[in-house]
Amino acid sequence: MGKKKRKAAEEVKASDQPPFARLKRKEYEAKLEELHMELVKMQYWIKATGKKLLLVFEGRDAAGKGGVIKCISEPLNPRGSRIVALGKPSDTERTQWYFQRYVAHLPAAGEIVLFDRSWYNRAGVEHVMGFCTQAEYMEFLRACPEFERMLVRSEIILLKYWFSVSDEVQERRFHERVGNPARRWKLSEMDIQGREKWVEFSKAKDEMFKHTDIKQAPWHTVEANDKRRARLNCIAHILSMVPYEDATPPPLKLSPRRPPVESYVRPPKADQNIVPEVAL
Repeated sequence: MGKKKRKAAEEVKASDQPPFARLKRKEYEAKLEELHMELVKMQYWIKATGKKLLLVFEGRDAAGKGGVIKCISEPLNPRGSRIVALGKPSDTERTQWYFQRYVAHLPAAGEIVLFDRSWYNRAGVEHVMGFCTQAEYMEFLRACPEFERMLVRSEIILLKYWFSVSDEVQERRFHERVGNPARRWKLSEMDIQGREKWVEFSKAKDEMFKHTDIKQAPWHTVEANDKRRARLNCIAHILSMVPYEDATPPPLKLSPRRPPVESYVRPPKADQNIVPEVAL
């Protein structure tokens, strides 16, 4: 094979390779188990100290935000952590101060709250798709930094994450969702419409960063072409940003179990509606 043909063949082969090396499942699960243990320690510390942690997740459609949020919340005690994923505002909420419906979901002492999209809808979807006026959009860009400074001054630990994916990866994930009935619900009509506005959303994100990437609450970008790496990187970064200490309580001591009461007779199982075993 000549040099030119060999070089061309190498270029074709290289172009067939993914733009990133996907993390192997075994490595991913081992590291995730380690990070999950640290998340539990962090939650114990937040509860013990009365701290308030607010995590905001934004990014492209199909960037993997939902998977990261699920991964973070999995080991946490649901009594001290909440996921907030608000739908369209009601007629009443449309007449309120824009941030008002989000304020109602802010964390109390000892709580962790994860926003699956947030007030930044106005800087992204609402602005690009024409759901707000230009005046409302400009007011948001002015008010948002002050709103977040107030949150930080009230001793809320505010961490904002932007999940970034390439247009090629986003398109592949869209097609995966279309072809899988179990995942099709993740693709909304708004996602389909937004698919045609890649550049417009890019410009909106750049403008959003320009106004809201503030010292008190900076944006942290997560490269999300590889979902597994994105999850690990995001969790590790959260842990590095929260000055927690191991506040895990000591193991509980179980006293010897009481012997059964001989006078108690359990009703026969035939009297109960037993759930049948599924066929395998």
